[in-house]
Amino acid sequence: MKFGGTSVADLDRIRNAARKVKREVEKGYEVAVVVSAMAGKTNELVGLVRKAAATEGEGESSFYDAREYDAVVASGEQVTAGLMSIVLQEMGVPARSWQGWQVPILTNASHGAARIEEIRTEALERKFAEGLHAVVAGFQGLGPDGRITTLGRGGSDTSAVALAAALGAERCDIYTDVDGVYTTDPRITKKARKLERIAYEEMLELASLGAKVLQTRSVELAMRYKVRLQVLSSFSDEPGTLVCDEEEIMESRAVSGIAYVRDEAKLTLISVADRPGVAAAIFGPLAEAGVNVDMIVQNISEEGRTDMTFSCSVDDVPKAMKALQEARARGAINYRDLVADTEVSKVSVVGIGMRSHAGVAARMFKALADEGVNIKVITTSEIKVSVLVDRKYMELAVQALHDAFDLDKTADRLEG
Repeated sequence: MKFGGTSVADLDRIRNAARKVKREVEKGYEVAVVVSAMAGKTNELVGLVRKAAATEGEGESSFYDAREYDAVVASGEQVTAGLMSIVLQEMGVPARSWQGWQVPILTNASHGAARIEEIRTEALERKFAEGLHAVVAGFQGLGPDGRITTLGRGGSDTSAVALAAALGAERCDIYTDVDGVYTTDPRITKKARKLERIAYEEMLELASLGAKVLQTRSVELAMRYKVRLQVLSSFSDEPGTLVCDEEEIMESRAVSGIAYVRDEAKLTLISVADRPGVAAAIFGPLAEAGVNVDMIVQNISEEGRTDMTFSCSVDDVPKAMKALQEARARGAINYRDLVADTEVSKVSVVGIGMRSHAGVAARMFKALADEGVNIKVITTSEIKVSVLVDRKYMELAVQALHDAFDLDKTADRLEG
């Protein structure tokens, strides 16, 4: 059972979470609880590190010892784990807290963004045999140099899934401030419906496309080790959404969800020489600059020139422009013009049923055309179709596609 920052934001919420743990204990389960830092605590600790690293009078600095950063930032989860254990003990549930290094959760040496390499569960399992339940500090592990590491963004979800896999858990319950995975963002359309089940691949696509319910790394781990994930609300007893293997879903719909990324940008290099190695010459400097490129489209003219279009986050546009201009200045690439459109959004339809249902792309494009939404870029995969549209039409596009694929109806109603 994993509880995120909003679920353990204060003692009242920790007690609420502990009652959910007690309920599972009373069902006869051995429970491992993974906790995040209290809401806002990690940001506060990061701020302290940056202030400590700054020259006096400067305010904040982004340059600091990453090992000491981890030592400071990991303390947030340590506090929550200790408090959760105390509350559980007061409720009559025998529990003890574990920090990442005590388990141990062994990681590589990438401080601030470490990856889990091994979890040794022998000590945990001995305590389970003695009747103790475990409360583990998420987001942290032990590096090869014997120092605390942190796992980076989504680290507590990753800790929980990895621990579930190592222990052979029946499932991993992720408690958050939403009560499941929806067909799209309920803030955009009231017709959004909670899914009872969703396949790992679909959840992975939705997570990578901007759905904030689960982090991509944790879904990747769950899929690799076949850990059944359940997304639940900490603040209600409503049933959640089960993220599971495709084989556990009886009948796959063509489309399961509509995802979006609001703040995208489209960059086009106009009139680039069409020759071997030109793509590497363009995207190599972008990679070195830390620009995460998403959609890529190449149009080749009869004159042996090409236009290369790609999308990235709006925040990465200055880095991308600088990297490409510098590459042209040193003669690595030659293009006539570089055009940036920073007013676009990406909208995607996702569903494992696309493998067996024809016509999804045509239906998508017709729905957008009927609403007067112009498509700028298209990319597809086996279970996804993504388009770039003007940002001002993003919400309209999401609503139109949700209606076009009847996502407000249950599968039973559709089959009936």
